Amino acid sequence: MTQAIKFGTDGWRGIIADDFTFENVRRVASAIASYVLRYEDPKRGVVVGYDARFASPRAAEVVAEVVAGAGIPVKLANDYTPTPAVSYAVKVQGAAGGVMVTSSHNPWNWNGVKFKGNFGGSATPAIMKRIEQEMAAGEAPNGAKAKIEEVDLKKAYVAAVCGFVDMDLISKTKFKFAVDAMYGSGRGVVGGIFSAHGVPYVAIRQELNPLFPGINPEPIEPHTEMLQETVVREKCDAGLATDGDADRIGAVAEDGSFVDSHKIYCVILRWLLERKKWPGDVVRAFNTTRMIDRVAAKHGRKLHETSIGFKYVADLMMEREILMGGEESGGIGYSRFLPERDGILNSLLLANVMAEEGKPLGQLVQDLQREFGSHYYGRSDLHIPEDVKQNAIRRARAEGTRTLGRYGVLKKEHLDGIKFFLDAPTNGNGAEAWVLLRASGTEPLLRLYTEASSPELVRELLAAGEAFVRNAG
Repeated sequence: MTQAIKFGTDGWRGIIADDFTFENVRRVASAIASYVLRYEDPKRGVVVGYDARFASPRAAEVVAEVVAGAGIPVKLANDYTPTPAVSYAVKVQGAAGGVMVTSSHNPWNWNGVKFKGNFGGSATPAIMKRIEQEMAAGEAPNGAKAKIEEVDLKKAYVAAVCGFVDMDLISKTKFKFAVDAMYGSGRGVVGGIFSAHGVPYVAIRQELNPLFPGINPEPIEPHTEMLQETVVREKCDAGLATDGDADRIGAVAEDGSFVDSHKIYCVILRWLLERKKWPGDVVRAFNTTRMIDRVAAKHGRKLHETSIGFKYVADLMMEREILMGGEESGGIGYSRFLPERDGILNSLLLANVMAEEGKPLGQLVQDLQREFGSHYYGRSDLHIPEDVKQNAIRRARAEGTRTLGRYGVLKKEHLDGIKFFLDAPTNGNGAEAWVLLRASGTEPLLRLYTEASSPELVRELLAAGEAFVRNAG
């Protein structure tokens, strides 16, 4: 029996050897080739890259062989490559699309395939739907075999991100950084840029190890523990981490405390609005901090809220001028560079903000909390049976839900999952409390997200949300 292949928000992923097999990679590549032949100009070719996971280089070759076998020229990366470097190559070379073999932040035993649109960003929902239709049709297109050319996708990309930020200013201020590639395909990139510009840094987890020992390559706690220890031990002014395919960012303050993607977004956004005064609207996903709303409102910028998944942000970037768009998982992008999230670029931008403000990262976060109110964030991933998950979602949707834990429900929103706004204390002008329940589309879990005005309240609301899910409250 043929295995079902289900596309999530950014492509397909599965467990290596169970779901992620070369046979299934060929099926996905055939669907992509069919899409390019039907809806794009196949002569423009396809760019193919891969991350540092087990089987990624060979899977990328398989993709290249299938696509070239359909008569579409392929430019295949000659080394492990950050996802945004593939997207950049698609855009500047005018390719019909891009394929990245990666499972991003997932554990070591996962791998997958992402597709990038011809504009150089996450495939829009409309594109993903067409690829799914080609997959359902199950055709394996054949043509006169086209050329597969191995190319360096990193050199031009590195030059572009360095041109987007002020590397001279970063090098002059002599802030010291810890750089963590989390064994991913960003290995050596930020460190190489810092070396070339004389920026002091220490680097960790740059070696190739597809087992990602002791961590998932996701730049959130607890996986950032080694980076946090390194920042303190080496007396760094910030720590910068990228995920498995280097399109997401996490950070660490000078005291070793973790700085989540929400604070990173707000630090950069405030700087762009106050210092750079770049035009454009602001976009955030449904599960991101509402501090972004306050920063945007202060500067009179229109704010858009999207479903969860960067492809929805990218979709909006196609339609209008977007200064900055981002999501909870550390994916942040800029219309004037690429409609794509980019952990490398955001690492450099954070360093740029620190250099221009003359402050280490922790001080920039404190400044934010002072001006826009105390905002704290938390997430729990609940691996629960399907019936428990569906029951929880059903009860959350029901009209009768009046309380969550000891707090009353003020209102609910249903853009993507179910979000409860609660009458919890805001400690003056701190965050309005909310809890979001969302069932994952690609993994066997339900995620709880919450934001509140104190770390204690965040912990309490996550516990209340879990009790609700397990039908204990």
